[in-house]
Amino acid sequence: MKKRDDLAVEWMDAGGNCAQAVLCAFSEDLCLEREKALKLASGFGAGMGRKQEVCGAVTGGIMVIGLKHGQERVADGEAKEKAYRLTCELMARFGAGFGSCLCRELLDCDLRTGEGQRKYKENGLGEKVCRPCVRAVIGILEEIL
Repeated sequence: MKKRDDLAVEWMDAGGNCAQAVLCAFSEDLCLEREKALKLASGFGAGMGRKQEVCGAVTGGIMVIGLKHGQERVADGEAKEKAYRLTCELMARFGAGFGSCLCRELLDCDLRTGEGQRKYKENGLGEKVCRPCVRAVIGILEEIL
């Protein structure tokens, strides 16, 4: 059986974004249909629709945390606090390892422009930055969940 991070990288190689890769890597464990996971995470890639805000791998990880430990009822404050705590831990550990949780800082190019997209491709940033980010988020989640 393939490891989650290897499967996630395969999904990225097939055209999936970073958020989809992380969420899909955990979808079976979360009883979430892969098609639903792909749809749910589709807008979160490249820091939310190429806005390069919080890294898509991190937001995919936050979705995993929510599905595993989040509130099923609004009044469940204990679950809410656990999800917040785990989210903060994920972001702190990721930020410590990569220097930031922001896609724009991780990639240092503007994905909203043709020039930035060319820089991303020509410099192999998907391989050098995005895939290691996805692998790291999956590793962190496997430790903290």
